[in-house]
Amino acid sequence: MSSPVPVLNGLRVVEMTVWVAGPSAGGIMADWGADVIKVEPPVGDPQRNLFKAIGYREDMPNPAFAIDNRGKRSVVLDLRSDEGKAAMERLLEGADVFLTNMRPAAMERLGLHPDQVSARHPELIYATVTGYGLDGPEAHRPGYDIGAFWARGGIARHLVAKDAAPVGVRAGLGDHVTGISTVSGILGALYERQRTGKGRVVETSLLRAGAYTIGGDIGIQLEFGRIESTKDRDKQPLALVNSYEAGDGKWLWLIGLEADRHFPGVLRALDREELADDPRFKDAKARKRNCEALIAEFDVTFKSKPREYWAERFDENDVWWAPAQSLAEVVEDEQLHAAGGFLEIPAGEVEDTMTAVASPVTFRGDPLTHTGPIPALGQHTREVLEEIGLGADEIDRVTKDV
Repeated sequence: MSSPVPVLNGLRVVEMTVWVAGPSAGGIMADWGADVIKVEPPVGDPQRNLFKAIGYREDMPNPAFAIDNRGKRSVVLDLRSDEGKAAMERLLEGADVFLTNMRPAAMERLGLHPDQVSARHPELIYATVTGYGLDGPEAHRPGYDIGAFWARGGIARHLVAKDAAPVGVRAGLGDHVTGISTVSGILGALYERQRTGKGRVVETSLLRAGAYTIGGDIGIQLEFGRIESTKDRDKQPLALVNSYEAGDGKWLWLIGLEADRHFPGVLRALDREELADDPRFKDAKARKRNCEALIAEFDVTFKSKPREYWAERFDENDVWWAPAQSLAEVVEDEQLHAAGGFLEIPAGEVEDTMTAVASPVTFRGDPLTHTGPIPALGQHTREVLEEIGLGADEIDRVTKDV
C-alpha cells in the first residue's frame, strides 16, 4: 500500500528563522509535507551550534535543532550582497508562505519587512513571529521565550507562591506554543486566500502567546481586579488537585477537580474512608478551609506505599490521576508511544537515525513517514537555486562568498 499524500503536499514555505519559535512553525509544516526552504546566513542558524555555545563538543547530535528543522532544505544566502538579495526575491516569487522571526528593523534594512514584501508579492502569506509584536513602543525589543512569554506574559511569576522567586523554566516551551499558534494563523490565511486570491500578513508574538496561555487567570484579573496567588503544595486549597510523593520517592498528581464527586473514590483507594466523617472535610468548602490538614493526612498515607501500588488502587476506584514523570520515564511511556508521540528521523549529519518527539497533530492514516532528515548547513543551496531557474554562472556568483 502506498503512503498517503501529506496534507501540505505542494505547499512551498520559505523561512528565514533562527533558534526555536520561528523554526518550530516551519518544522510542523515540514512534518505535514510542505516543502520548507530554510534560508540561512553563511554562519547558519545559531541553534545549530547550541552545544558549542554552552561549552560542549560541537560535533554532538543536536536534538533541539532536529525537532524544529527536520525535513527542511537548507539554502545559504548572503543577503548583504546584491546576488543574495536577488536570489531571495526569486525564492519569494515561487513561495506560498514566507516565515520569519527576525526583528522588524533588521527585516526592513534587508527590504523584507512585511509592508515591503506584501507590496511586491500581494498573494504571499507573510508570517512574522516576534517577541513583542510589530507595533508599540517596544516592538523592536529582542525577546527569547523566557523573557517575552514566561516572564513578561505573567506565567513565571504566577506558577509559584506570592513570596517566592519566579520559577525557572525549561528552554523552548513558550517557543513551541508560539510556533503552533503561528501555524494556525498561516493555515487560516491560506484558507482565506482560496476565496480572495490575496495574501495576508500573519502576526504572532511570544508576548501574545504567553498572555493567551495564562488567559483564564488574566480574565479573572481583568474582571475582578485581583487573582488568588498560587500556593505551596502543602497549602494548596484543593487537596484533590495536588501532587503527592509515594513511598518509593516517585510523585503523582491527583486531578479530582470536582471535589464532591471524586472525594469518596480517593478515600476508598487510600483506605481512609473514615475521613469522610471528619467534620473538617465534610464538603468542598470545609476541605478548602482545612486543606493543610487534609494534605497532611494524604501525605502520610501516600508515603506508605510505592506509586505502582497507588496506580492500581486508583484505577480500581475510578480515581482521576496522573504520574508526575521524569523525562526518563516519559521517553519510555507506552501510552505516548502508542499515541504516535515519537518518530524516527532518517540519516543526518551526525548519526544514521535519531528518535525524536513528533509534532503534536496526527492526520489519521498518515504516520509522518515522509519526515525528512536534518539538513546540513547549505546542503540544498545549488539544488534549490536551480529549481528557481538560476543558471550555473548565476549560482556561482550567489555562492562565491558563502
